[in-house]
Amino acid sequence: MGNYLQSIIDRDPAAKSKLSIILTYPGVKAVFFHRIANFFCVAKFDLIARIISQFSRFLTGIEIHPKAKIGKNLFIDHGMGVVIGETSEIKNNVTIYHMVTLGGISPSINSNNQRNVKRHPTLEDNVVVGSGAQVLGPIIVGKNAKIGANAVVTKDVPENAVMIGIPAKNINIKSETDISFKPYGIDHEKIKD
Repeated sequence: MGNYLQSIIDRDPAAKSKLSIILTYPGVKAVFFHRIANFFCVAKFDLIARIISQFSRFLTGIEIHPKAKIGKNLFIDHGMGVVIGETSEIKNNVTIYHMVTLGGISPSINSNNQRNVKRHPTLEDNVVVGSGAQVLGPIIVGKNAKIGANAVVTKDVPENAVMIGIPAKNINIKSETDISFKPYGIDHEKIKD
């Protein structure tokens, strides 16, 4: 728990103390309740898992499906309106800002054909997803990629990419590895008019 809280302090200049993070950060509460809901989901107590996830949604404004797979040190900053779908996979040290959707793209017709099928994104290590971004479908967002605010991503994203726009395009042409933390996903200097 200490490493998790420290990882948030490292990424959020507004974080004043570990106690304030525990008491006031909705993303921390959402991840905590997700761990419990996921436990019940894996144990095949689906109704209990869904009740816990819906309670967490009511409490935090963040909806994480109990079956979503979440690695270490997920930081959901602000969090209101974040939706993480059932088959989403989030690896380690990922940062997600408010109003982000990790969603599917299939219509709700023929839902029996969509059960037990990967429908949601996979975010690899150190990904940052800016506020309002929509990452949709069974795609992979590569390590160290940054998704800019309000981008719409529907295709695989290479490692170290900086994705902006609708549809999202990679503006990191050199594909340089940059593991430094960029709030909201991108450097303002890299955006060209």
